[in-house]
Amino acid sequence: MLNAPLIISLLVFSATMLFVVAFLVHLGYVRGHQTIVEKIKQSSRAVTLEEGAPPVPTSGDSVLKGQWLAIMARLGDLAKPKEEEGVSHIQRLFLRAGYRGKNATVIFFGSKVVCAAVLLVCVFILQLLIPGPVRFINVTFFAIGFALIGLYLPNLWLALRIARRKEALTLGLPDALDLLVVCAEAGMGLDAAMKRVGEEMKLSNKTISEEFRLLNLELRAGKSRKDALRNLALRADLEEINSLVTLLVQTDRFGTSVAQSLRVHSDAMRTRRTQRVEELAAKLPIKLLFPTIFCIFPSLFLVILGPAILQAIKTLNN
Repeated sequence: MLNAPLIISLLVFSATMLFVVAFLVHLGYVRGHQTIVEKIKQSSRAVTLEEGAPPVPTSGDSVLKGQWLAIMARLGDLAKPKEEEGVSHIQRLFLRAGYRGKNATVIFFGSKVVCAAVLLVCVFILQLLIPGPVRFINVTFFAIGFALIGLYLPNLWLALRIARRKEALTLGLPDALDLLVVCAEAGMGLDAAMKRVGEEMKLSNKTISEEFRLLNLELRAGKSRKDALRNLALRADLEEINSLVTLLVQTDRFGTSVAQSLRVHSDAMRTRRTQRVEELAAKLPIKLLFPTIFCIFPSLFLVILGPAILQAIKTLNN
Protein backbone atom coordinates (compact mmCIF):
# COMPACT_ATOMS: atom_id res chain seq x y z
CA MET A 1 0.00 0.00 0.00
CA LEU A 2 1.05 3.55 -0.64
CA ASN A 3 2.16 5.47 2.41
CA ALA A 4 1.04 8.99 3.25
CA PRO A 5 4.24 10.84 2.18
CA LEU A 6 4.16 9.17 -1.23
CA ILE A 7 0.49 10.09 -1.72
CA ILE A 8 1.20 13.70 -0.75
CA SER A 9 4.16 13.81 -3.13
CA LEU A 10 2.05 12.43 -5.97
CA LEU A 11 -0.66 15.00 -5.31
CA VAL A 12 1.85 17.85 -5.24
CA PHE A 13 3.53 16.62 -8.41
CA SER A 14 0.18 16.27 -10.20
CA ALA A 15 -0.91 19.74 -9.12
CA THR A 16 2.39 21.18 -10.31
CA MET A 17 2.11 19.46 -13.69
CA LEU A 18 -1.45 20.70 -14.10
CA PHE A 19 -0.30 24.21 -13.28
CA VAL A 20 2.51 23.98 -15.85
CA VAL A 21 0.13 22.66 -18.54
CA ALA A 22 -2.41 25.39 -17.79
CA PHE A 23 0.36 27.97 -17.91
CA LEU A 24 1.57 26.72 -21.31
CA VAL A 25 -1.99 26.68 -22.69
CA HIS A 26 -2.56 30.21 -21.44
CA LEU A 27 0.78 31.30 -22.89
CA GLY A 28 -0.11 29.80 -26.28
CA TYR A 29 -3.46 31.56 -26.23
CA VAL A 30 -1.86 34.87 -25.34
CA ARG A 31 0.78 34.41 -28.02
CA GLY A 32 -1.86 33.65 -30.65
CA HIS A 33 -3.90 36.67 -29.56
CA GLN A 34 -0.78 38.85 -29.73
CA THR A 35 0.00 37.53 -33.23
CA ILE A 36 -3.50 38.42 -34.41
CA VAL A 37 -3.19 41.89 -32.91
CA GLU A 38 0.18 42.39 -34.62
CA LYS A 39 -1.26 41.31 -37.96
CA ILE A 40 -4.14 43.76 -37.56
CA LYS A 41 -1.65 46.52 -36.72
CA GLN A 42 0.45 45.61 -39.73
CA SER A 43 -2.54 45.71 -42.05
CA SER A 44 -3.67 49.07 -40.69
CA ARG A 45 -0.11 50.38 -40.89
CA ALA A 46 0.23 49.16 -44.46
CA VAL A 47 -2.79 51.23 -45.44
CA THR A 48 -1.32 54.42 -44.05
CA LEU A 49 2.24 53.86 -45.30
CA GLU A 50 3.34 55.10 -48.66
CA GLU A 51 3.44 52.66 -51.53
CA GLY A 52 6.65 50.66 -51.56
CA ALA A 53 7.51 51.21 -47.88
CA PRO A 54 8.83 48.05 -46.19
CA PRO A 55 6.62 46.46 -43.52
CA VAL A 56 7.76 46.30 -39.93
CA PRO A 57 8.87 42.73 -39.11
CA THR A 58 7.73 41.02 -35.96
CA SER A 59 9.45 38.24 -34.05
CA GLY A 60 7.64 35.43 -32.26
CA ASP A 61 10.56 35.04 -29.83
CA SER A 62 10.30 38.66 -28.77
CA VAL A 63 6.54 38.29 -28.21
CA LEU A 64 7.11 35.13 -26.15
CA LYS A 65 9.85 36.83 -24.16
CA GLY A 66 7.58 39.80 -23.50
CA GLN A 67 4.78 37.56 -22.26
CA TRP A 68 7.18 35.65 -20.02
CA LEU A 69 8.51 38.89 -18.53
CA ALA A 70 4.93 40.08 -18.01
CA ILE A 71 4.10 36.91 -16.06
CA MET A 72 7.27 37.29 -14.01
CA ALA A 73 6.27 40.88 -13.27
CA ARG A 74 2.85 39.74 -12.06
CA LEU A 75 4.46 37.20 -9.75
CA GLY A 76 6.86 39.89 -8.57
CA ASP A 77 3.97 42.22 -7.72
CA LEU A 78 2.57 39.52 -5.46
CA ALA A 79 5.90 38.58 -3.87
CA LYS A 80 7.59 41.94 -3.40
CA PRO A 81 7.65 43.38 0.13
CA LYS A 82 5.08 45.94 1.09
CA GLU A 83 7.65 48.21 2.71
CA GLU A 84 9.18 50.79 0.42
CA GLU A 85 12.60 50.40 2.06
CA GLY A 86 13.05 46.84 0.80
CA VAL A 87 11.99 47.76 -2.73
CA SER A 88 14.20 50.86 -2.82
CA HIS A 89 17.16 48.82 -1.59
CA ILE A 90 16.73 46.34 -4.46
CA GLN A 91 16.37 49.24 -6.90
CA ARG A 92 19.69 50.67 -5.70
CA LEU A 93 21.31 47.28 -6.17
CA PHE A 94 20.00 47.08 -9.72
CA LEU A 95 21.37 50.55 -10.43
CA ARG A 96 24.78 49.37 -9.24
CA ALA A 97 24.44 46.29 -11.43
CA GLY A 98 23.66 48.40 -14.51
CA TYR A 99 19.95 47.58 -14.90
CA ARG A 100 17.71 50.63 -14.98
CA GLY A 101 14.41 49.24 -16.28
CA LYS A 102 11.30 50.14 -14.36
CA ASN A 103 10.19 46.47 -14.18
CA ALA A 104 13.56 45.09 -13.08
CA THR A 105 12.60 44.96 -9.40
CA VAL A 106 9.31 43.12 -9.83
CA ILE A 107 10.89 40.69 -12.31
CA PHE A 108 13.59 40.04 -9.71
CA PHE A 109 11.02 39.08 -7.07
CA GLY A 110 9.15 37.01 -9.64
CA SER A 111 12.34 35.11 -10.47
CA LYS A 112 12.77 34.33 -6.77
CA VAL A 113 9.33 32.71 -6.72
CA VAL A 114 10.01 30.75 -9.92
CA CYS A 115 13.41 29.47 -8.72
CA ALA A 116 11.95 28.37 -5.40
CA ALA A 117 9.05 26.59 -7.13
CA VAL A 118 11.35 24.84 -9.64
CA LEU A 119 13.68 23.52 -6.93
CA LEU A 120 10.70 22.46 -4.85
CA VAL A 121 9.33 20.44 -7.76
CA CYS A 122 12.77 18.91 -8.31
CA VAL A 123 12.81 17.70 -4.68
CA PHE A 124 9.47 15.91 -5.07
CA ILE A 125 10.53 14.38 -8.39
CA LEU A 126 13.71 13.05 -6.80
CA GLN A 127 11.67 11.69 -3.92
CA LEU A 128 9.55 9.73 -6.40
CA LEU A 129 12.65 8.32 -8.10
CA ILE A 130 14.24 7.11 -4.85
CA PRO A 131 13.37 3.44 -4.26
CA GLY A 132 11.92 2.45 -0.94
CA PRO A 133 9.96 4.42 1.62
CA VAL A 134 11.08 7.93 2.48
CA ARG A 135 10.22 9.67 5.72
CA PHE A 136 7.92 12.65 5.38
CA ILE A 137 10.02 14.79 7.73
CA ASN A 138 13.09 14.29 5.51
CA VAL A 139 11.17 15.30 2.39
CA THR A 140 9.82 18.36 4.15
CA PHE A 141 13.28 19.35 5.39
CA PHE A 142 14.85 19.05 1.94
CA ALA A 143 11.91 20.86 0.32
CA ILE A 144 12.24 23.81 2.69
CA GLY A 145 16.02 23.89 2.21
CA PHE A 146 15.83 23.83 -1.59
CA ALA A 147 13.08 26.45 -1.59
CA LEU A 148 15.27 28.76 0.49
CA ILE A 149 18.16 28.14 -1.92
CA GLY A 150 15.88 29.06 -4.82
CA LEU A 151 14.88 32.26 -3.06
CA TYR A 152 18.55 33.17 -2.56
CA LEU A 153 19.78 32.35 -6.11
CA PRO A 154 18.62 35.68 -7.67
CA ASN A 155 20.37 37.56 -4.85
CA LEU A 156 23.57 35.65 -5.59
CA TRP A 157 23.27 36.45 -9.30
CA LEU A 158 22.72 40.13 -8.53
CA ALA A 159 25.72 40.23 -6.19
CA LEU A 160 27.91 38.66 -8.89
CA ARG A 161 26.71 41.21 -11.45
CA ILE A 162 27.49 44.08 -9.06
CA ALA A 163 30.95 42.67 -8.31
CA ARG A 164 31.70 42.27 -12.03
CA ARG A 165 30.59 45.82 -12.75
CA LYS A 166 32.67 47.20 -9.89
CA GLU A 167 35.69 45.33 -11.22
CA ALA A 168 35.16 46.84 -14.67
CA LEU A 169 34.87 50.32 -13.15
CA THR A 170 38.02 49.78 -11.10
CA LEU A 171 40.01 48.65 -14.14
CA GLY A 172 38.82 51.47 -16.38
CA LEU A 173 38.96 54.36 -13.92
CA PRO A 174 42.74 55.10 -14.14
CA ASP A 175 42.60 55.46 -17.94
CA ALA A 176 39.48 57.58 -17.71
CA LEU A 177 41.09 59.81 -15.09
CA ASP A 178 44.22 60.25 -17.24
CA LEU A 179 42.06 61.24 -20.21
CA LEU A 180 40.15 63.63 -17.97
CA VAL A 181 43.42 65.25 -16.86
CA VAL A 182 44.58 65.63 -20.46
CA CYS A 183 41.28 67.18 -21.54
CA ALA A 184 41.25 69.56 -18.56
CA GLU A 185 44.86 70.64 -19.18
CA ALA A 186 44.02 71.19 -22.86
CA GLY A 187 41.52 73.90 -21.84
CA MET A 188 38.23 72.01 -22.00
CA GLY A 189 35.54 72.55 -19.39
CA LEU A 190 34.66 69.82 -16.94
CA ASP A 191 31.36 68.93 -18.64
CA ALA A 192 32.92 68.81 -22.10
CA ALA A 193 35.86 66.79 -20.75
CA MET A 194 33.53 64.20 -19.22
CA LYS A 195 31.59 63.94 -22.46
CA ARG A 196 34.78 63.43 -24.45
CA VAL A 197 36.08 60.82 -21.99
CA GLY A 198 32.80 58.92 -22.26
CA GLU A 199 33.11 58.88 -26.05
CA GLU A 200 36.77 57.84 -26.03
CA MET A 201 36.24 55.02 -23.50
CA LYS A 202 33.42 53.42 -25.48
CA LEU A 203 35.65 50.77 -27.05
CA SER A 204 38.04 50.08 -24.17
CA ASN A 205 35.58 50.08 -21.24
CA LYS A 206 31.85 50.25 -21.92
CA THR A 207 30.96 50.48 -18.23
CA ILE A 208 32.93 53.69 -17.67
CA SER A 209 31.64 55.08 -20.95
CA GLU A 210 28.04 54.38 -19.95
CA GLU A 211 28.43 56.04 -16.55
CA PHE A 212 29.97 59.18 -18.05
CA ARG A 213 27.28 59.22 -20.74
CA LEU A 214 24.54 59.13 -18.10
CA LEU A 215 26.34 61.88 -16.19
CA ASN A 216 26.42 64.02 -19.32
CA LEU A 217 22.73 63.35 -20.01
CA GLU A 218 21.79 64.46 -16.50
CA LEU A 219 23.82 67.64 -16.94
CA ARG A 220 22.15 68.34 -20.29
CA ALA A 221 18.73 67.74 -18.72
CA GLY A 222 19.32 70.64 -16.35
CA LYS A 223 20.43 68.86 -13.20
CA SER A 224 23.12 70.59 -11.19
CA ARG A 225 26.65 69.29 -11.43
CA LYS A 226 26.72 68.40 -7.74
CA ASP A 227 23.57 66.27 -7.97
CA ALA A 228 24.74 64.58 -11.15
CA LEU A 229 28.07 63.69 -9.55
CA ARG A 230 26.32 62.41 -6.44
CA ASN A 231 24.18 60.16 -8.62
CA LEU A 232 27.34 58.86 -10.30
CA ALA A 233 28.77 57.94 -6.90
CA LEU A 234 25.47 56.30 -5.91
CA ARG A 235 25.38 54.17 -9.08
CA ALA A 236 29.03 53.13 -8.86
CA ASP A 237 29.30 52.57 -5.08
CA LEU A 238 33.10 52.52 -5.39
CA GLU A 239 35.62 54.16 -3.10
CA GLU A 240 37.72 55.61 -5.93
CA ILE A 241 34.72 57.17 -7.66
CA ASN A 242 33.40 58.51 -4.35
CA SER A 243 36.71 60.29 -3.71
CA LEU A 244 36.72 61.60 -7.28
CA VAL A 245 33.19 62.95 -6.91
CA THR A 246 34.09 64.61 -3.60
CA LEU A 247 37.12 66.21 -5.25
CA LEU A 248 35.10 67.56 -8.19
CA VAL A 249 32.36 68.91 -5.92
CA GLN A 250 34.89 70.72 -3.71
CA THR A 251 36.74 72.05 -6.77
CA ASP A 252 33.49 73.39 -8.19
CA ARG A 253 32.56 74.97 -4.85
CA PHE A 254 35.89 76.69 -4.10
CA GLY A 255 36.87 77.51 -7.69
CA THR A 256 40.29 75.84 -7.66
CA SER A 257 42.08 74.51 -10.73
CA VAL A 258 40.37 71.39 -12.05
CA ALA A 259 43.41 70.15 -13.99
CA GLN A 260 45.79 70.47 -11.05
CA SER A 261 43.34 68.82 -8.65
CA LEU A 262 42.74 65.94 -11.04
CA ARG A 263 46.47 65.38 -11.55
CA VAL A 264 47.11 65.29 -7.80
CA HIS A 265 44.18 62.94 -7.32
CA SER A 266 45.41 60.70 -10.15
CA ASP A 267 48.86 60.39 -8.55
CA ALA A 268 47.33 59.68 -5.15
CA MET A 269 45.00 57.05 -6.59
CA ARG A 270 47.85 55.27 -8.36
CA THR A 271 49.83 55.30 -5.12
CA ARG A 272 46.89 53.74 -3.27
CA ARG A 273 46.51 51.09 -5.96
CA THR A 274 50.22 50.22 -5.67
CA GLN A 275 49.94 49.99 -1.89
CA ARG A 276 46.86 47.77 -2.24
CA VAL A 277 48.73 45.40 -4.56
CA GLU A 278 51.67 45.28 -2.15
CA GLU A 279 49.26 44.52 0.70
CA LEU A 280 47.75 41.62 -1.25
CA ALA A 281 51.24 40.33 -2.06
CA ALA A 282 52.19 40.49 1.63
CA LYS A 283 49.07 38.50 2.59
CA LEU A 284 49.76 35.78 0.03
CA PRO A 285 52.24 33.72 2.14
CA ILE A 286 49.79 33.62 5.05
CA LYS A 287 47.00 32.48 2.75
CA LEU A 288 49.21 29.75 1.29
CA LEU A 289 50.19 28.46 4.72
CA PHE A 290 47.04 26.42 5.39
CA PRO A 291 46.90 24.71 1.94
CA THR A 292 50.60 23.91 2.28
CA ILE A 293 50.18 22.36 5.74
CA PHE A 294 46.97 20.42 5.12
CA CYS A 295 47.39 19.45 1.44
CA ILE A 296 51.03 19.43 0.37
CA PHE A 297 52.87 18.32 3.52
CA PRO A 298 50.77 15.14 4.10
CA SER A 299 51.44 14.03 0.52
CA LEU A 300 55.16 14.66 0.91
CA PHE A 301 55.28 12.81 4.22
CA LEU A 302 53.40 9.89 2.70
CA VAL A 303 55.76 9.65 -0.27
CA ILE A 304 58.97 10.14 1.73
CA LEU A 305 58.22 8.27 4.94
CA GLY A 306 55.80 5.68 3.57
CA PRO A 307 58.42 3.19 2.26
CA ALA A 308 60.50 3.55 5.44
CA ILE A 309 57.46 2.87 7.63
CA LEU A 310 56.52 -0.20 5.58
CA GLN A 311 60.06 -1.51 5.78
CA ALA A 312 60.11 -0.96 9.55
CA ILE A 313 56.83 -2.86 9.92
CA LYS A 314 58.18 -5.80 7.89
CA THR A 315 61.36 -5.86 10.00
CA LEU A 316 59.41 -5.89 13.23
CA ASN A 317 57.12 -8.68 12.03
CA ASN A 318 60.08 -10.84 11.06
